[in-house]
Amino acid sequence: MDSLIHSLRDVTIRRISVSEMNNNVYLLTAKASGAQLLIDAADDLPAIQAMLAESASDASATPKLALIATTHQHWDHVRALPGLVEATRVKTAAGVDDAEELPVPVDVPLSHGDVGTFDGFDITAVHLRGHTPGSIAYVYQDPEGPAHIFSGDSLFPGGVGNTQGDPARFTSLLNDVTERLFNVYPDETLVHPGHGDPTTLGAERPHLAEWRERGW
Repeated sequence: MDSLIHSLRDVTIRRISVSEMNNNVYLLTAKASGAQLLIDAADDLPAIQAMLAESASDASATPKLALIATTHQHWDHVRALPGLVEATRVKTAAGVDDAEELPVPVDVPLSHGDVGTFDGFDITAVHLRGHTPGSIAYVYQDPEGPAHIFSGDSLFPGGVGNTQGDPARFTSLLNDVTERLFNVYPDETLVHPGHGDPTTLGAERPHLAEWRERGW
C-alpha cells in the first residue's frame, strides 16, 4: 500500500501504521535535497525500512535520513528505534524531559520553541506537558498551505492524550494544547496523531470547553 499521504510544494509526507496499537510512523522528505525526518520509530523495523525505500521517488536527489525524532518516551513509540539507529547511524531527537527514558542516547534534546533546520524545510518543537513530562509535537509550516502538526499522544480527534486520571496532568496538557496549538495555529491546520486518523484544529476547537468540563 502506498504510504504517501501529502505531496506539498517542498516536501512529501508518508505515514504507515505499525503494531497491534496502530502506531503511526511519519516520514518527511525534502523534494529538492532528499533530506528526511522520521517521526516515531514505533515498531516493525522492516515496514519502516520499506517506507524509506518507497520514498526514493519523492525527491530529485537521493533521499537521505537526517534525523529520527520521537514524540515521547512511551514504549509503543520507540520499539524500532534501537534497530533503526543501528541500521542507519542517524542522530536522534526527543524532548529534554523524556530523553533519559528512551532506549537510545538522544543526540538532540529539544525544548519548547526549538527549530530544526533541514535542507529544504524547518520543523518547530512544541512542548506539551502532561501525557509525559517531555512530550513534543513537531510542526511543519507549509509555505503554500496549512501547517502540519505531528502531535504524538498529546492531541487526537476527540480529546487530548491519556493523563491517567490525574487532574493536574490533564489541566497541564489541555492548557498547553490550547495555548501552544489552538491559540497559535488556524482552523485549517492538520493534526497527525500518534495513533489513528488525522484531524484539524478547526474540527476539534469547538470541543475544548467540553473536554475541560469532562476532565479527560
